[in-house]
Amino acid sequence: MTIDWNLLEERLRAGQRFVLCSHIRPDCDALGSEIGLAGILRQLGKEVRIVNGHPTPPNLQFIDPSQEIEVIGQTIDKSDLVADTIIILDTSAWAQLGPMAEVVREFQGTKLCLDHHVGEDDLGVEFFKDTSAEATGHLVAKLGRHLGVSLDKRMATALFAAIATDTGWFRFSSTTPETYRVAAELVEQGAVPAEIYGDLYERDTLGRVKLRGLILSRTEAEMEGRLVYTYVLKEDFAATGAQPSDTEDAINLTLSIAGTLVAVIFVEQLKGGFKLSFRSRCGVDCSALASKFNGGGHKAAAGAFLHGTLNEVRDQVLPEVRAALQEALASYAEKQG
Repeated sequence: MTIDWNLLEERLRAGQRFVLCSHIRPDCDALGSEIGLAGILRQLGKEVRIVNGHPTPPNLQFIDPSQEIEVIGQTIDKSDLVADTIIILDTSAWAQLGPMAEVVREFQGTKLCLDHHVGEDDLGVEFFKDTSAEATGHLVAKLGRHLGVSLDKRMATALFAAIATDTGWFRFSSTTPETYRVAAELVEQGAVPAEIYGDLYERDTLGRVKLRGLILSRTEAEMEGRLVYTYVLKEDFAATGAQPSDTEDAINLTLSIAGTLVAVIFVEQLKGGFKLSFRSRCGVDCSALASKFNGGGHKAAAGAFLHGTLNEVRDQVLPEVRAALQEALASYAEKQG
């Protein structure tokens, strides 16, 4: 799916008051895309508010230094949202909207979605999607280019962080020559990669480090090391002094183990149930795996949520992962003759 930029421009110019939102447990792509698009819309003379279902994680506050991103039900009530257009960024799923889902359902104005994920729910919105894009932040940057809008340092920083994190700092297979081109444009417009990397990866709390050590210590391997998995329990946060947001990207640590092809992490949520994250560096389609549990994402990275205890959830998920990996290995062997 490609984006009709002229049609999107038409929709944006038709509105005056905008609300931007993204998924729960917002990451850099969600937050960076919101900050970048808000800046673009303001340069078009629009009024913009950014409202999410969950707060910005402490380690990502650098993306929003003025703390303009609001939280529904905490810093703003839905009755205070007055707008003619709402734009959902970086998700196409009801479950991922969390508390903002009710706002979207009840909204009577224009509803748009700018996203790069493969799957989608019937959100009652007009979709503008490019599933070949490695990050929604890239799409926002392309929109700015299409509109001829210049980005300031804050916008460029947010969008660079969005792209850099969704590509694993440009090491994932989703990285393309165009990724580097847009990254270079963002650097020219004020993004400083060394500063962004430092904010992201060199400001760890002691709790975050302890939690990651615990996650690594629980890692188990199967299928001759090709499948690895680990878990986090909600009591681990109090025990280590970490925050729930400190689990973001922890799964990527397991991919550094030689021979790993598929990784899974089970993260217990404070209100119960487990968030599932899948990663693949082979023919296993993580999006297809996640869809079996009403989740979604990309071929190489996806997520879902399941209710139950750790043992119950693992017993549901791991057989599906093993089967998918076995199928991928068999397919590879067949192609090799």
